[in-house]
Amino acid sequence: MIDLLPALLGALAIGLSLGLLGSGGSILTVPVLIYLLGQDEKTAIAGSLFIVGSIALVGGLQFLRVGFIQWRSVLLFGVPGMIGTWCGALLATWVPGVVQLALFALVMLVASFLMLRPFDLAHAHGEARAAWKIAGDGLAVGIITGLVGVGGGFLIVPALVLLGGLSMHQAVATSLIIIALKSYSGFWKYLDVLEAFALELDWRTLIIVSALGIVGSIAGSRLARRLPQDKLQKWFGWFLVAMGLYILARAAPAVLGLLT
Repeated sequence: MIDLLPALLGALAIGLSLGLLGSGGSILTVPVLIYLLGQDEKTAIAGSLFIVGSIALVGGLQFLRVGFIQWRSVLLFGVPGMIGTWCGALLATWVPGVVQLALFALVMLVASFLMLRPFDLAHAHGEARAAWKIAGDGLAVGIITGLVGVGGGFLIVPALVLLGGLSMHQAVATSLIIIALKSYSGFWKYLDVLEAFALELDWRTLIIVSALGIVGSIAGSRLARRLPQDKLQKWFGWFLVAMGLYILARAAPAVLGLLT
């Protein structure tokens, strides 16, 4: 029998991550759904997109009043990202679930590298990038989102700061809106994918995890003003290294079995 307490704590951690760092929610969601709630890979990826989209939307709307959301970046990055996510979800029709999980682990390791990089994103400012390049970034991140179920905040936030010229506060707020748009786009397409594999979503679980994640996100956004962001980022980065290696080790035998 599945122990619900770790799953509920995991749901809160998903929201805390998004509230504190503007990223990392989906990187926690997929393992929670697979390892703590016993879902298969494709169902977990689809559910992750719904959960993270819901949490990110509520979190992003909190920044409307203070004007942190940079709508130009939402348009240039988010709309191509929605298209890319839809395409990535379409690709998932032909990719075995265990391969998606292995790719997810590799993306997690890339995320840990970005989290552990020595430069400080909070004080980094880049020159504004050409609109077509920002759109290309959004499309590429969107394909990753749709294929492996990650919202992509760990890629979006650095891109908006270093390539889009946004401040860290603007990047986090804008990232949440972009994540919501991309996640819902991918989730919509994943409904077709699940139907093709005769899989069904557990809506009760999705709603409970989303609600707890929203609570965690609100708490995380408040804690973010008091906690050292650089240390949080490093701790989370090393956690991603451990989780990525663990998931990769579990998925590798099955992937090798497909190749032999």
